[in-house]
Amino acid sequence: MSTQPLPLAGIRVVDYTHFLAGPYLSRCLAGLGADVIKVERPKAGDAGRVHAWIAGPGQSGYFLQQNMGKRGLCVNVKDPRGLDLLHKLVSSADVFVENYRPGALDKLGLGYQQLAALNPRLVYCSVSAYGHTGPDSERPGFGLIAEARSGAMDLIGVPGEPPPLFRMPLADMYAGIHGVAGVCAALLGRAGSGKGRHVDIALYDCMVGMHDYAVQCYTMSVGKEIPRRSGHDLPQSTVYGVFPARDGDLVIAAQVEDAWLRLAKLIGGDALAADPRFHGTENRNANRLEALARVKAWTQDRTVAQCVEALDAAEVPCSKVARIDEVIADPQIRARNMIVEQEHPVMGKVRLANIPFKFSDCDATPRRVAPLMGQHNREVAAELGFGDAEIEAMVRDGVLYAEAAVDRLPQPARSA
Repeated sequence: MSTQPLPLAGIRVVDYTHFLAGPYLSRCLAGLGADVIKVERPKAGDAGRVHAWIAGPGQSGYFLQQNMGKRGLCVNVKDPRGLDLLHKLVSSADVFVENYRPGALDKLGLGYQQLAALNPRLVYCSVSAYGHTGPDSERPGFGLIAEARSGAMDLIGVPGEPPPLFRMPLADMYAGIHGVAGVCAALLGRAGSGKGRHVDIALYDCMVGMHDYAVQCYTMSVGKEIPRRSGHDLPQSTVYGVFPARDGDLVIAAQVEDAWLRLAKLIGGDALAADPRFHGTENRNANRLEALARVKAWTQDRTVAQCVEALDAAEVPCSKVARIDEVIADPQIRARNMIVEQEHPVMGKVRLANIPFKFSDCDATPRRVAPLMGQHNREVAAELGFGDAEIEAMVRDGVLYAEAAVDRLPQPARSA
């Protein structure tokens, strides 16, 4: 692979985010080549620093995962010197990312109108639960709230039982990646207009926009059909679901005609493949329970490996329902470099999930481990034109704060 610059090389991002949707957004921008400077408040820092998994001397895997590739600045913006420093940083930046409740940053002098007046070219991206407009814009919320309120949670799980948690931060990650798209589009637009703009991303919007079936089903049936949870398959896409084997579970996707015919011949021979009751989506859906029973009878008499081997040979899309240890050991994941190993100054070697961007002529693997709190204070302040005496005064007065581990870093690592 050649070493051409990454797509966002030369773009500076001020990351004023916490927890997940915002940090994931800016982490992706860092992976795409931007110089991302994560700003934290003194002593407490990003709330993600105390979120599980906690290992070593108070290091959070959650924080390391979502903040790799960034530099770290810890500054008290309630002190006029700290606010001045951050305003100078914003004036030098292309993008500002935040995920606070609408209006919260206006009180600190960091709202969109305030920062756009300082830097008209600034792309300002906000991520919040409900967005900056509408009757619920000021309500607090997390990904879980958006997943429930959007109707997505009502579609998963077993009928008659409460729906399960997704166990992956679907709303946060989906909103984060929409923020990446919005920022990149705004930067492209700025190239022609010379002006930045406000990008307003809502977790709730993103979850509603993700519906690929439920919304159309309800609206196009004039309210007669309301999709609900159906357990381990999709009633409108037979056969598409989870099936038990002797030693685990697997998924099979044979909802399209050619895949169904190959599956039918595999599990029931020419007779099942020729059975007109299962020809076409409408007929398979009408005879869904029998079709599922035929597949289940075949899978539960075999191991997962035997099922997958036979289905692969028949070119029927399938997969084992894998545990995370199996995912990390998967040769495909290794080949795609989706688990990266980094050297952390406190933790030593850490392995974390990579971002999924692949380019033909450059490598988006993060080069920088997530920063210690305040690790790059002096470096960033010096870049903004502050002299040594000013920096030392801010350090002494707590305007710039760094955790104790920063002072133990070798000098070259501190300015890396």
